[in-house]
Amino acid sequence: MNLNLTGHHVEITPAMRDYVISKMDKITRHFDHVIDVNVILSVEKLKQKAEANVHVRGKDIFVETDNIDMYASIDSLVDKLDRQILKHKEKNADYRNNSALSDKELE
Repeated sequence: MNLNLTGHHVEITPAMRDYVISKMDKITRHFDHVIDVNVILSVEKLKQKAEANVHVRGKDIFVETDNIDMYASIDSLVDKLDRQILKHKEKNADYRNNSALSDKELE
């Protein structure tokens, strides 16, 4: 998994980088086929915004959150991303299982 971490109007500290990397490990535990992750952390007045664009096989998943604290924003970003990736994984599993069943029924 390639992880690109950028900041707009905010300096990415080593602590922030380590925090994002440790949280993204949760994503790879649930789904192994993550190809690329782009994370953008930005500050707009009082909002701390986090965006992620995850490229998995066959789909791009985009998530964005904002909060008054950057670490809380990263936490909610990973939670949303985890839910969407699990949903994508379940859809793929259902598709594969249903197509295998329908092939057997045709015979």
